[in-house]
Amino acid sequence: YSFCTLLVMSGDETFESKQVGGNLTFPTQAGALKKGDHLVINGHPCRVIEITVSKTGKHGHAKASITAIDIFTKQKLEDQAPTSHNVEAPVIKSVSYSLMDIASDGMLTLMDDENNTREDLCLPPDEELAAQIKESFDSGKEIQVIAVSALGKEQILSLKADNTR
Repeated sequence: YSFCTLLVMSGDETFESKQVGGNLTFPTQAGALKKGDHLVINGHPCRVIEITVSKTGKHGHAKASITAIDIFTKQKLEDQAPTSHNVEAPVIKSVSYSLMDIASDGMLTLMDDENNTREDLCLPPDEELAAQIKESFDSGKEIQVIAVSALGKEQILSLKADNTR
């Protein structure tokens, strides 16, 4: 196995950290969540795809039923919370990098806007996206990849190819 394969294979861990090196999450009211918002379910950073609110019951709290997709694994997760209570929302950061090289083990050489390079991210576990990145790079296109980080995990989630070459 290559280093990247091992990183991907060990990708089932959950992240339960709240304050390692700055705030990884912030509280948001469950009743204020909308489709497209982000929250943490079982330690996974997720994007809300559906939310329904039940009526106030005999115990006085309306409940929000939330269906969301893990932003990294695309796994569907569900949660419920009283609309008046807070849920944790992940701090999500997206950075665009120019792709400089792809090593044989799948590690990427990336350069940011300030010409700083990094070699600690590998091709994404999404095989279709990884194939698109390789194909575009091999054909000589100038490629920008978008690295998204949340809850201490970082992964390439999309690409932009410049077709002018």
